[in-house]
Amino acid sequence: MSPSHHACALLGVAGFSGSGKTTLLRQLVGLLTRRQLRIGIIKHTHHDVEQDQPGKDSFELRHAGAGQCLLAGPHRSILTWENTKPEEPDLNESLSRLSLDQLDLVLVEGFRDAPIAKLEVHRPACGKPLLCRHDPHILAVASDVSCLVTPVPLLDLNDAAAIADTIVQWQQAGRLPMPAA
Repeated sequence: MSPSHHACALLGVAGFSGSGKTTLLRQLVGLLTRRQLRIGIIKHTHHDVEQDQPGKDSFELRHAGAGQCLLAGPHRSILTWENTKPEEPDLNESLSRLSLDQLDLVLVEGFRDAPIAKLEVHRPACGKPLLCRHDPHILAVASDVSCLVTPVPLLDLNDAAAIADTIVQWQQAGRLPMPAA
């Protein structure tokens, strides 16, 4: 698959805390990048995050009042912007910060209620309900229980390679739409 011939697709990875979303994402990113897909990630958090260190120039300039700070280096660049007021992040605004023309697929962790195509990660041992029973945007469930009854296809949570295959098939079939502008 040639990345330049496909529009950027968007796939949410939804599930309750402790279900294994981040663990699965870490595996999928490696598997999908080995297939030459350019992957972006948006991860929602309810916590105040700080990626910089006190005493560093970028930290001090941001805390002096810069609304946006781009730390540009030879190996990576880090963009930080300050929200004018604390509120839940907006997925479309977060997507607008990415260079979607340089990506084939954006994987979104969190934003569980967003009306986007999603893969649900579900572990019955966590005692939480299946999201797919009420969310029409869930394309499949990845679970560690093979006999789980779901209204959508069931994938083996412990077989990340098979899940990556399914994601590529969805993308090629156009089931993972391009993010809204």
